[in-house]
Amino acid sequence: MDEKKIERINALYHKSKKEGLTEEEKREQKQLRQEYIASIRNNIRSQLDRVTIVNPDGTMVDLGEAHRKKQER
Repeated sequence: MDEKKIERINALYHKSKKEGLTEEEKREQKQLRQEYIASIRNNIRSQLDRVTIVNPDGTMVDLGEAHRKKQER
């Protein structure tokens, strides 16, 4: 998500606290928030896909591979 959209989310938030939002602005705010959440989820998934856990017994679990196997079921 780009900086301009984040700035718009913040502007709508501040406006909602001061004077309220129109129905159109509420729809825009909802849509921007959904985009933001989707972006955060994608970023977290990509980070977890690159994580490997080393167990005390020395075995390793690749979270990305484990996630892909879980999705295939």
